[in-house]
Amino acid sequence: MINWDDIDTVLLDMDGTLLDLHYDNFFWMSYLPKHYAKFKRIKRWEAWAELEPIMQSNRGTLAWYSLDYWTDKLGIDIPTLKREIAHMIEIRPFVVEFLTGLREHGKTLYLVTNAHNKTLAIKVEHTGIDRWFDRVIVSHDLGLPKEDPEFWHRMRALHPFDPARSLLIDDTESVLTSAKQAGIAHLLTLLQPDSHKDVRSDTLFRGIHHFDEILPGTTL
Repeated sequence: MINWDDIDTVLLDMDGTLLDLHYDNFFWMSYLPKHYAKFKRIKRWEAWAELEPIMQSNRGTLAWYSLDYWTDKLGIDIPTLKREIAHMIEIRPFVVEFLTGLREHGKTLYLVTNAHNKTLAIKVEHTGIDRWFDRVIVSHDLGLPKEDPEFWHRMRALHPFDPARSLLIDDTESVLTSAKQAGIAHLLTLLQPDSHKDVRSDTLFRGIHHFDEILPGTTL
């Protein structure tokens, strides 16, 4: 149950939480390999064979989320490629109603994202998602990804909040685990971050499908 009387601050992830993760998955799994193969003049499967080990070795690090890192590593203008398919960026169902309801109920809203600043700029430009938030916090500015518990301590030092009266909603379970270790009391995940993939049934944290399930004034 979420008792909204116990929540002062709501910390919200962006990709896979407020925005459909399909855009990101399509870019990294399909669009980038296609263009990398063309750039290198190799077959698509050869491109993926080169890209996958780099991706796996960087998951959960700031490098994984950094468009500058990938541009330098691959020799391709990654921000330009991402803008080419920006029309695929979509706000998830009931997000606007949820954020509007939180503001009407006086909650403090922080957008807390691992997305690189250049990625954030593209998505803000396309969706205006930042308009509902009191603060937008980018992990690159703090020097640690959200997967590191120390991130949350650094964040609190700059942007104070009471972890005992805060709710974090994030689709990445390693992020939720680090937040739990840092003392954030209320944690939720998303059961279908990518609308083109199956609903997850084995999450470690309580999950919701859409935000209409937890609109202020309702319980989970």
